[in-house]
Amino acid sequence: MDHSLNCDGFARQMRREIIKMLAAAGSGHPGGSLSAADIIAVLYAQVMHIDAAAPQLPGRDRFVLSKGHAAPALYAALALRGFFPMEELANLRKLGSKLQGHPDMKKLPGVDICTGSLGQGLSAACGMALAARLDGADNYVYALLGDGECEEGQVWEAAMFAAHYQLGRLIAFTDHNGLQIDGRISDVMSPLPLAEKWTAFGWHVQSVDGHDTQAIKAAIEAAKLIDDKPSMIIAHTVKGKGVSFMEDQAGWHGVAPKPEEAERALAELGGAE
Repeated sequence: MDHSLNCDGFARQMRREIIKMLAAAGSGHPGGSLSAADIIAVLYAQVMHIDAAAPQLPGRDRFVLSKGHAAPALYAALALRGFFPMEELANLRKLGSKLQGHPDMKKLPGVDICTGSLGQGLSAACGMALAARLDGADNYVYALLGDGECEEGQVWEAAMFAAHYQLGRLIAFTDHNGLQIDGRISDVMSPLPLAEKWTAFGWHVQSVDGHDTQAIKAAIEAAKLIDDKPSMIIAHTVKGKGVSFMEDQAGWHGVAPKPEEAERALAELGGAE
């Protein structure tokens, strides 16, 4: 891992690539991809033990994008880390592309598991973490959930499992942007209060500003000090973060920007590094 990578610059480049690939595809999910960018940037730029030259490295850290519709954020991070050429991003959602609408581990190097059916990713992450322990491995498993996804019952079954088996090397995030496709999570089927729920389920819980990369990294370091509980980092974010007309708008959950909207968004995000 190259710890010299700057998380904020990495996240900004991710956001630019997210906008470009969604505009080229004409479909996809900008809102939740943009809100999760800083979390994924910290993991891929500075934290995770991964190697683009050896995507299947046995001792690598694993990442489960449980909110699989935010695949553009993961694809941008993987491309920026050299897992595949940047030019491949333009093929998002195209027929036969390696970059499907949801991550496909059989098509794309660096993807540890197929995700997108909401509620199931944390269960898979639990399995990875328990398997690593049984194998005597010391890698970490990271998972990213959406707050709307926390309305799914399987999430809480996995939460019980992780606490029961004391999966201390499982560190999960909730992208808490307050919105889902149908509107406010508090109006659709409120999973609140999140921190109290995860604590009650036996997890080590922290809440951070999900757009403060230093705070995110510090929370990960604190989570690594806890070896007898899984950790949940509740990241308070803004859906559509970085693009003014997309921010905190449920309507941008699954609508790609038109060419003129993409141009405006890229102007707001600034030039590439």
